[in-house]
Amino acid sequence: MTLSVPVFRVAPGDASSPVILHVPHASRRVGDPAAAGLLLDGSALAAELDHITDAHTDLIAQGAADAARLRPWSFVNEWSRLIVDPERFPDDREVMRAVGMGAVYTRTSHGEPLRDPDPELERRLLDAHFHPYAAAMTALVDERLAATGRAIVIDVHSYPSQALPYELHGDGPRPPICLGTDTAHTPPRLRAAAREAFSGYEIALDTPFAGCYVPLKHYGTDARVTALMVEIRRDVYATEPGGAPHDGLPRLVTALTSLIDALS
Repeated sequence: MTLSVPVFRVAPGDASSPVILHVPHASRRVGDPAAAGLLLDGSALAAELDHITDAHTDLIAQGAADAARLRPWSFVNEWSRLIVDPERFPDDREVMRAVGMGAVYTRTSHGEPLRDPDPELERRLLDAHFHPYAAAMTALVDERLAATGRAIVIDVHSYPSQALPYELHGDGPRPPICLGTDTAHTPPRLRAAAREAFSGYEIALDTPFAGCYVPLKHYGTDARVTALMVEIRRDVYATEPGGAPHDGLPRLVTALTSLIDALS
């Protein structure tokens, strides 16, 4: 599968920064919907992108990177998660496969058909998107470890104020800021730094979404790699479901900048 646009973009940071801002779900790019097996097009596809895209999280991350005392590294997905979701397991380990939303989605956020199950198409999409993305993210973490002795992955996400049908734990609290953690890779000092940086907001841990991204090479085996997911409720900074940002966005940039500065 030949791509006209690279799968990801790496924005270099300061050579001495251990921080990697990871932005996996901000893009709306799908290319040719038919080539990706998508059953939606036109207004139906636009509506699904409104619901499923973490709108403007790339702007929040870029603003914080620009303002940080020591520029972090940034790793940004250039394609929509409707093509491939790089944060899902590509096999039966992924619990979201139960609702048709593994690494290659077959269902929409509302449970409607998105693409027909097709193992060959799934393989081609994983080969073109998932595996190069995972390899590059692993390489960037290895580079930060070699340069600084540590790597800190900060996932920048957003979620809607009202639960979507696909959510497995959508009945829990939906605070302005959700911090997703991992028992092996989110140490107390990282949680404390995030709580301090976002202290102007109500914060909850691991609700409505839990966990954070760590490359499989390092997961559970390398304590030098720490990680945290910052989930921002979308109405805090933008018009829902997928509209323009409002004056809440600069405040979030300031908070994320404070977190970067505390970790660098």
